[in-house]
Amino acid sequence: MPTTQENTMRARTLIPAAVTALVLALAGCGSDGGSAAGASAGPEQQASSPSAPAPQAGETGGGTAEVPEALEFSATTVDGGSFDARTLAGKPVVLWFWAPWCPKCKAQAEETARVAEAHRGEVGVVGVAGLDGTEAMKRFVAETGTGEFTHLSDENGEVWKRFEVTEQSRYVILDASGETVYDGVLPGGDGLAEKVAGLAG
Repeated sequence: MPTTQENTMRARTLIPAAVTALVLALAGCGSDGGSAAGASAGPEQQASSPSAPAPQAGETGGGTAEVPEALEFSATTVDGGSFDARTLAGKPVVLWFWAPWCPKCKAQAEETARVAEAHRGEVGVVGVAGLDGTEAMKRFVAETGTGEFTHLSDENGEVWKRFEVTEQSRYVILDASGETVYDGVLPGGDGLAEKVAGLAG
């Protein structure tokens, strides 16, 4: 049977070890850098937390924008790439409908390019070319210096029909919710900057 002296020695050995284990356990609780709620939640609670939604078209730094019906379409660019209009959701959009042989369209090109550059990242500017072949469309983009923004090759007129456009050199301007706020011709692009600035501001 252990003596009183042996019991005292054993207690002196076990108490520091228990204290050390307790300190280490408490330090480990906050070592993951999580919030207080996450640290105090039990395993069952943490496992049942909903996961973050997968990225969707129209997602911006502030969240995921709802895609309006007007932008529920896809097309092919003049360069042969794929274009998904849903990626424009959540910001104003300028659709510029033009034809390669149209002198009025050429007159609008410089101002349209200037507006696209001035509002890069905050307003979507997209040229929608039609009424001709893709090669002629490519030449138009090169000759007018409008290659800094996207142009669609709408040879079959699908996008033109979608927006009920029946003539070239026409602008369709959508606000951030996808509502049409302007539909018409702006000779030489005059007035485009003001219309876009009102939406972007």
